Amino acid sequence: MALKHEPTAPYHSAQDALRVLETVARHSTGVTDTELARQTGLGTERLTALLRMLRREGYVEQVADGEYVPGASLSRLGSAHGHDQALREKLQHTLDRLRDSVGAAIYISRYIDGEVHVTQCAEGPATPAVHEWVDFRSSAHASAVGKSLLGQLDLNGRRDHLARHKMARLTSRTITNERVLLSRLDSQPPTVPVLDLQEYAVGTVCAAVPITAGSSVGCLALSLPIEHAHRLRQAAETLNKGAAPVLLSLTI
Repeated sequence: MALKHEPTAPYHSAQDALRVLETVARHSTGVTDTELARQTGLGTERLTALLRMLRREGYVEQVADGEYVPGASLSRLGSAHGHDQALREKLQHTLDRLRDSVGAAIYISRYIDGEVHVTQCAEGPATPAVHEWVDFRSSAHASAVGKSLLGQLDLNGRRDHLARHKMARLTSRTITNERVLLSRLDSQPPTVPVLDLQEYAVGTVCAAVPITAGSSVGCLALSLPIEHAHRLRQAAETLNKGAAPVLLSLTI
């Protein structure tokens, strides 16, 4: 399966953050922001924003003299022992915070062995998850999650998936024509969130943004009840801005 590599803003942020982390890790006794700027080549404003995010996520800590040292989250994810559990806990913490800031249920989905898998979700009484009335694996053509994942595959990968999963009509808005869907996927800019306006389920709208790390295809998504549809585009933009920490965790 070949992938379409079109870097998004979260991807660039995660890559820059990795450069900062690698530099901090080389200076176990501490490194100043001035030295970080010199060694990474990042501008002051950009570096300040990244350090703020890395401190919030626990990847770096600022000690008494103002220097930066590796944080607890970096130590846990950097350890081979218990890495998977540490990653899951870290991602769930990030999803929970995104749920509260966006005001929507938040999901991580991955494309694994030719199938759509929702691997983690953050929901709550005020932010209910979408009811999976049709298996997400067989409804990629109708969901924001599925369309975001398919959009990261090449044409052969998309056609292979659609050949294995019939494009059933789930609502009156569902696209069931393969040519139309492939055209929509091809014209979707990677930096613009994919939307689902009651295509998967009546009464629910969704948005998804790519979080592709290496050869692993994934996306970050949200869902809202139709009465909050007016918030969808703004929520999607907030989701996109919050994708970098998720992508970073998956990359470490």
